[in-house]
Amino acid sequence: MNKVYPDAKSALEGVLKDNMMIMSGGFGLCGIAESLSDAIRDSGVKGLTVVSNNAGVDGIGLSRLLETRQIKKMISSYVGENKLFAQQFLAGELELEFNPQGTLAERIRAGGAGIPAFYTKTGVGTLIAEGKEVKEFDGEKYLMERGLFADLAIVHAWKGDTAGNLIYRKTARNFNPMMATAAKITIAEVEHLVPAGELNPDHIHTPGIFVKRIVEVGTAKKRIEFRNTRPRPASAPAAGTGVEV
Repeated sequence: MNKVYPDAKSALEGVLKDNMMIMSGGFGLCGIAESLSDAIRDSGVKGLTVVSNNAGVDGIGLSRLLETRQIKKMISSYVGENKLFAQQFLAGELELEFNPQGTLAERIRAGGAGIPAFYTKTGVGTLIAEGKEVKEFDGEKYLMERGLFADLAIVHAWKGDTAGNLIYRKTARNFNPMMATAAKITIAEVEHLVPAGELNPDHIHTPGIFVKRIVEVGTAKKRIEFRNTRPRPASAPAAGTGVEV
């Protein structure tokens, strides 16, 4: 079975449909499947429910799908860096299901493991608990959360092989390995594609059995969400010159 596709557009052919649920890996701008999300935007598919920690920042990644109004609902844990996300939510134009970050991660992991629901103390007694079952274990209250399983997961990896085995690099691993297991179809974009058998089995994070399609996109652009710099003190004149250096 050939899993390798020449580009993101062809990798998504026959997979996309209106009103589907898509998991999108990444944290902020780290480890996002930018080429695949751009191809989803270009396809014109709409009414999407997207599971992602956040929607990145304005003009990059999933935010481009917000610009075209292709997303109807986000299941996320953080939205603070995206003004468009906030504007659409506050205007009632975007449905949002907030999750504590650890709960979101566990909902995805549970979905991939075939676990329909689990109990957690996180969120008990808060707005998060509204409408959800609360059960007591050993004198403590726990909130029931449902596992998540999507129609499609798009993930970004540093290196992959033609069998679909993936290696993520450092913090770009984040939500990607969990999401790769929690969808009917997982499509991976990789920076470097090598022949099957070249990856050290002990280094593989996502086994190829979870990945249906793969596309090589080259080295990812390393974007920075915040560039914080410390003001430099004014330079003192060189002794005896009266000239600043």
